[in-house]
Amino acid sequence: MTDIVLSIVMFAALALVAGSVVLWRRTGEVKNPALMVLLAVIAVVNVLIWTLPSTGGEAPIEQIKSAGEG
Repeated sequence: MTDIVLSIVMFAALALVAGSVVLWRRTGEVKNPALMVLLAVIAVVNVLIWTLPSTGGEAPIEQIKSAGEG
């Protein structure tokens, strides 16, 4: 289930970046597209936090999965 959630977050980040480019080109506005890109970066960083392994060699998402099995 967590894999699906992380996939949706990554898809949303890509959609935010694409939407910000379209908004910037259509309106010439800078503030809202910049905020959309910032939100996409934050989403990607959150996914990286959950998936990159720590110094112990196990990612937080793997710890959650192994805790659910026991």
